[in-house]
Amino acid sequence: MNRTHFGRALCAMVTPFAEDGALDLDAAQKLADRLITEGCEGLVLSGTTGESPATTDAEKADLVRAVRAAADGRAAVIAGIGTSDTRHTIALAAQAQQAGADGLLAVTPYYSRPPQDAVEAHFRDLADATELPVMLYDIPGRTGTRIEPDTMIRLAEHPHIVAVKDCAYDLLGTQRVMRETDLAYYTGCDEYVLALYALGGAGCVSTVANVAPATFRAIVDAYDEGRAKDAARLQQLTVPLTELMMNAGLPGTVTAKALLTDLGLPGGGPVRAPLRPADRDAVDGLRAAYDELVSAS
Repeated sequence: MNRTHFGRALCAMVTPFAEDGALDLDAAQKLADRLITEGCEGLVLSGTTGESPATTDAEKADLVRAVRAAADGRAAVIAGIGTSDTRHTIALAAQAQQAGADGLLAVTPYYSRPPQDAVEAHFRDLADATELPVMLYDIPGRTGTRIEPDTMIRLAEHPHIVAVKDCAYDLLGTQRVMRETDLAYYTGCDEYVLALYALGGAGCVSTVANVAPATFRAIVDAYDEGRAKDAARLQQLTVPLTELMMNAGLPGTVTAKALLTDLGLPGGGPVRAPLRPADRDAVDGLRAAYDELVSAS
């Protein structure tokens, strides 16, 4: 695997749970197989969409092992290992490597809101401690702390830090880092897939791809084939579903699982508290937007 590139169309995969709340590894494997079959080139586990704050360390490792077996070399498996504690993050990185992950997703330490020198030290300590390629996860709306462009540029010098999942909503800052580094930039915002890709980004880590993987793969394929207008049309077709899944008051985890359940697809089922399931009205709206997307694309 090219350590600077995990593929183009990646999915921020939900973590399936059984009705009794236990981790459902069989459903995870079925979901992973479906996502790969329908175009995902990488699966990102135990991120925001994967309910990482609500799963144990052992569950995270079991999930990596199960999904790696289901992927069977057909897609990269990137393990989310970010925490608020540098020592814990490093321990999870070692566990993920032992479980067979191809790469690591490391979010900015949250809640404590460390200054930039501490953010940089955290990521350098992690990168020094692992042999796996690291994707930095910049999502200040959830962590409370940005990885500032200057910090990102310095971190890009580390040989193990190779990619970014970008949820900073700062296109100017993103372009500056892309211009000055070789970091592979993936948008974590589904509405920016084509925009960032056209600017030289590596692709996307999509939550909406849990339910519509083929469409997001088709966007990057169309652009790569020189069909920019087709790519733009496909991106615009995703807007109603993306808005309902990501910008209508419910977390993407909740909406993705609700829609997967309604469609009878693997990966649906309960979320873990404090998250709560979507109500019927929300599910009906999601289903209508999904059916519209499928029929139009």
